[in-house]
Amino acid sequence: MSSIMEQYEQRASGSFASAIDVVHLNRQTMGDRSLEREVLELFRRQARILLFRFENLTNPAERADVAHTLKGSARGVGASRVAFAADELERAAKAGEPTGKALAELAEAVAEVTSAIELRFGLDR
Repeated sequence: MSSIMEQYEQRASGSFASAIDVVHLNRQTMGDRSLEREVLELFRRQARILLFRFENLTNPAERADVAHTLKGSARGVGASRVAFAADELERAAKAGEPTGKALAELAEAVAEVTSAIELRFGLDR
C-alpha cells in the first residue's frame, strides 16, 4: 500500500500531465525545472488577470485582444485546452457574438490548469 505522499504525488503528476503538454513545456524551458516553475507561476497569475480583465471590458476589439494574449501564453506553456478556449473566445468577440459560453469554457480550462500547477508546486491559491 502506498503512502499518502506517494498518492498525492501520483495525483499531482497525473493532473498536471492532463492539463499541460509536458513535452512541449520541457522543450520551451530546455529542461530547466526552475524556469518551468517560474514560467508556470507567471502563466497562472496572468491567466487569472486576463479573465478578470476580459469580463470587465465592453469593447469587442479589446476583448478579442485579451483573449488573443491568453491564447498565446497558453500555447507557450502547452496548455492546449486553454489555448483552444481562448481562440473560440477571441473569434466570438471579433464577430460581435455572445461570449458567455466561450468565456465559461475558458474559465473552466484556466481553473483546471491553474489547479494542476498549484498542486504540482504546492502553491497557495
